[in-house]
Amino acid sequence: MVSDETIRQALSHPLLKSDLDSLGKKYEGKVRDNYSSDDGKRYIVVTDRISAFDRVLGTLPLKGQVLNWIAAWWFEQTKHIADNHVISVPDPNVMVAHECELLPVEMVMRAYLTGTTSTSIWVHYERGERQFCGHDLPEGMKKHQKLPHPILTPSTKAAHGDHDVSASREEILKLTGMPESDFDTAAKMAAELFAFGQKTCADRGLILVDTKYEFGRTKDGRIVVIDEIHTPDSSRFWYQKTYTERMEAGENPESFDKEYVRRWL
Repeated sequence: MVSDETIRQALSHPLLKSDLDSLGKKYEGKVRDNYSSDDGKRYIVVTDRISAFDRVLGTLPLKGQVLNWIAAWWFEQTKHIADNHVISVPDPNVMVAHECELLPVEMVMRAYLTGTTSTSIWVHYERGERQFCGHDLPEGMKKHQKLPHPILTPSTKAAHGDHDVSASREEILKLTGMPESDFDTAAKMAAELFAFGQKTCADRGLILVDTKYEFGRTKDGRIVVIDEIHTPDSSRFWYQKTYTERMEAGENPESFDKEYVRRWL
């Protein structure tokens, strides 16, 4: 548990960006600074930047450490399901990983009819659409209601500054040109990771509502999980004990993720 004093001290010096060009070529994402070295490693610095709707909004002290440690924990816990890119975590804000060729798709698993972004299932449902990423949706559902079963709703990996596009398996294959076998391997991993994550969270009083997984190919040809897994940035979490009560009252579920920021915006 981080002490109040540690948090107070961190308020004055959040990690906005890194300058470690000696590690290799730098690529700056919305939250992570990535350095690709000549020895096949990627050094990932998880900053305190906070983003929503594809924009960086500012910083939140210690956020990077929280994200990095959560991701590292889940990567360790899920090695029996899917290999991942992690080599080591030498610093609270740093992860060293194998350099991978990125698969051009995000595997998004959903168990509830919710969301606020343009790619979210609820936004499409509210507009009257009853098919989403190839899945037929029942009539008469309410916002935040549990889906009949978890579904895979993949999206494209948009270029920097552009928006991802949710699509069906067939549409993703056509848009990206990726091999069917790669898509199906990653999709199977995503479904198994999500099922494991749901059970693990349920045992701790949380609902894993939805999440996204990214995959890459190692130099030896293996498809592995990369980036992050089951963090408050990449996932939605709700508290089990208040979910039913809030649904019946027409209120938003009690969140444990970045949804507070999205709603504030």
